[in-house]
Amino acid sequence: METQSNGPVVRTPVNPYRDNVQAKANEPITVAGLLDRAKQLLGADGRGLAPDWTQANIYDRLERNAPRIAIIGGSSDHPAHILDLETVAKAAVRIWHNGGVPFYFATPVLCDGTAQSTAGMSYSLQSRNAIAEIVVNQMEAHSYHGAFVIQGCDKQPLGVLSGLAHLDRVRRDRGEAPVFATFSPTHVLKGGTIPDDLRRELLAVAEQAERRGLQDTADDIRDALAYILQCSSNTAFHGVLTRVVEHGLITHEQHKDFEKRLAVNTCDSKGGICAFHGTGNSSRDLTAGFGFVHPAVEFLVAPPNQQQVNASVDALFGLVNRPEFGVASVLRANIANGVRIHSAGGGSTNLMMHMVGAMVYAGYDFSLWDVERIHLSHQIPDLFDYSLTEGRDIYTLAQQCCSGAIRGMETLMYELLRCGVPMDVDAPTVTGQTWRERLADTTNLSADGVTESQVILSKPQRSFSGVDVLRGNFFESAVVKISGMPTKQLDSFDEKAAFVVYYENEDTANERLLDKDLLEQLKKTRDFDRLVMLQMVKRNAPQHAGEAAGLPYDQLFDFMVREDILRLAIIISGQGPEAYGMPEMFTPMQHINANRQLRRIATLISDGRYSGVTYGAAIGHVTPEAKRGGGLLYLRQGDVLLLRFRAKRIELLDETRFVRDGIAVPFAGDLAADPVRCALSEDRQERLAKRQKRVAASNRFAYCTDASRGVVPLAVAEEADLPFAGEKQNEAAASAEG
Repeated sequence: METQSNGPVVRTPVNPYRDNVQAKANEPITVAGLLDRAKQLLGADGRGLAPDWTQANIYDRLERNAPRIAIIGGSSDHPAHILDLETVAKAAVRIWHNGGVPFYFATPVLCDGTAQSTAGMSYSLQSRNAIAEIVVNQMEAHSYHGAFVIQGCDKQPLGVLSGLAHLDRVRRDRGEAPVFATFSPTHVLKGGTIPDDLRRELLAVAEQAERRGLQDTADDIRDALAYILQCSSNTAFHGVLTRVVEHGLITHEQHKDFEKRLAVNTCDSKGGICAFHGTGNSSRDLTAGFGFVHPAVEFLVAPPNQQQVNASVDALFGLVNRPEFGVASVLRANIANGVRIHSAGGGSTNLMMHMVGAMVYAGYDFSLWDVERIHLSHQIPDLFDYSLTEGRDIYTLAQQCCSGAIRGMETLMYELLRCGVPMDVDAPTVTGQTWRERLADTTNLSADGVTESQVILSKPQRSFSGVDVLRGNFFESAVVKISGMPTKQLDSFDEKAAFVVYYENEDTANERLLDKDLLEQLKKTRDFDRLVMLQMVKRNAPQHAGEAAGLPYDQLFDFMVREDILRLAIIISGQGPEAYGMPEMFTPMQHINANRQLRRIATLISDGRYSGVTYGAAIGHVTPEAKRGGGLLYLRQGDVLLLRFRAKRIELLDETRFVRDGIAVPFAGDLAADPVRCALSEDRQERLAKRQKRVAASNRFAYCTDASRGVVPLAVAEEADLPFAGEKQNEAAASAEG
């Protein structure tokens, strides 16, 4: 970093604060105001500060091009950001102490939990692109050089990273200084505790269900009680209790009372990122794996103290004027590390799309297929034993890191290396060191530093992990977290035939999936052909073929459900980016998981998003989406799919051949050429167009890539022309795929 006698400077030909008198008149008051508020907010901790941030001193720093660093926070209407201002204050005074000029702005942060199953979810993914745009706008308009990012939840982390990477690429193309940044993730929020009296009342309802012969319902209540209390488990309770009301075991008023008592005991008033391993904590893993998080602030159970912020800010100043530490360069150097850490840690399915999007924003010709090539180039073991029922949630992991027993993603990277996974240890990180230099100190580096409730493991629990890319004869790509399924569970769905149960949108799916009589209604409508059902028995459970052969329809249906032979592929169509903003299918997924009978036989498939799994796997991000004429648009109730998870394929079967010969032959025709399917698709497109208008036109995805290219604006994708994969990497990937 270049310094003058009176402080550091950024080497760049552009300095509007030198060449534009308005900037030097306007902005010093914002800097002084920020630092004055910081001193006041810090109270006793700020008494030792020498308030030398006069407007004249600020003017001088701006004139000489001292590092202008934006502290980027989030909106305080999200639990992850309600204590941002304390961290802003600590960062601001340290930036000034190091000779820089601190500024502060915040981005909106949409809470996926709050938006679930409402029109708000249609704005969630779009908010990532909006955040990237806001970051670029503000950084460009006020000519900030770098950023200290208070990393929150949902789409904010990768939205900010995408914006900073994009800006870094633009500035490099203009011949300006690289954009540098460090991320400080919000602390982990401890899960709530169900009050003892409420637990007793819910157990009493379970016992009442048992007396009524509703054993599955009783078991579903007990399953929900086993989880730590958080907003996602509240959704599971909602599904179970809705059915309990339908059975007449409790009143609607009792349901609402239970719901209230659960809700008010869920979240700690200090806020934070929820303790489950969803998009928020997966983003924490990923940004750390990308090298953007200083270890002092990576995994915390409370907001960072001044010393922790100081460590992060001090290291940030060591990155100034160094091209290898520009945001786009650090991202590119660490992309393979990020993919492998995300995989080994069982990260959110959503991140498959966000990783791609960030690389495209950084200017690289990158896609889902590149993520797959990295994933397949070397087998990545499962090194993350996470559980919400057995005391191994992310809050527990944060406690282990805070105690010094292990070192977060440094530990995970170390264990991957010990398993022979080729990590890029010479890639730079925001500490100013490479991973190799960081890992040279082996103090508390091994996962064996934790002896009880290990989350990060030293011995893999399985040889494979991560999110897989699927292909099929009616779609181009989709993603599924096969590693989220225990082997026994995977065996019960892999290579099995499944009937399509078709829903045109999430609203209809949620309504039907909550219905306690869903399977009875499917039986009554007779949407599944009996001859196909008999062949499904032969395919899925050949040992029961003789027993099933003579059964009439209703008895055959009941037999297949009872013996876990029936398989359902629940399609939720019309949820893609262009159609409806690509909302997350968390709620229907939870409705299936909270129904013991349904979850044993159902797989969910959608062009919407996922962050987790259902028991029978959640398959999302299907491309092309239905709105763009993808195969989901043409599927019909009662179609037969072959689920080939280990082979990473799903096939629509030729039903005639399946009935006649019992052979699972993929459908080979053009779905759009079938007159019946074509007419059905036209009706669906009309309804899609009407439903699309429920989303504000200003915030719809228009002129964006599909999920396999990160759902980024076409203008961004068209300029992402920097080559990514080198020849050596391509050869290794091809060898692995072969």
